[in-house]
Amino acid sequence: MLGIILCGGESSRMRSDKGLLTYNGKTWAETAFETLSSLQIPINISVNKQQLEAYTAVFSQDLLIVDSDLLDIKGPLLGLLSAHHKNEKEDLFILATDTVFMDSNILNELVELYKKDKAHEVFIYTNGSELEPLCGIYTSKALKKIAAIYNSNKLVKHSMKYVLSQLNVCFVPIKDEYKIGFTNFNTANDLLLL
Repeated sequence: MLGIILCGGESSRMRSDKGLLTYNGKTWAETAFETLSSLQIPINISVNKQQLEAYTAVFSQDLLIVDSDLLDIKGPLLGLLSAHHKNEKEDLFILATDTVFMDSNILNELVELYKKDKAHEVFIYTNGSELEPLCGIYTSKALKKIAAIYNSNKLVKHSMKYVLSQLNVCFVPIKDEYKIGFTNFNTANDLLLL
């Protein structure tokens, strides 16, 4: 399994690159990297071309995966499929860069399910009726399926919700004590929660 920190979003509502914001003396990307490192798996950072120089100042360039020019996709799916194209045989544990309150126990719970359950292709949390697709395990089988749908021009939407509707997903309700780990930071006002 390979860990992927998704940093390639436009952060348009935040008006600043979320992965490069700081909390407790570290960038959010470094915090996410540290949290995912608790799984003791190799980790890469997914970025877009415009971010490459800034992220090379924080991480070794060999850890960075730049969004593929060959994919006409927007949003987190671009980072996910770009990482898959570079690592087609790997199952990917993805984590959004703005998960500053994420607890390694949350990640370990998904890994334990993934190890025992060979029937599902994706493992993600749900928060009530809301899906949390940016903290989850996507098997290479699932990613190959999505790539094939995309390559046949049948991927009608690029939203993660739509992608998940095409796959066999294990939905895991978030325990109350873990909900803080999924706190969203999308605007400058949200930073007041830190």
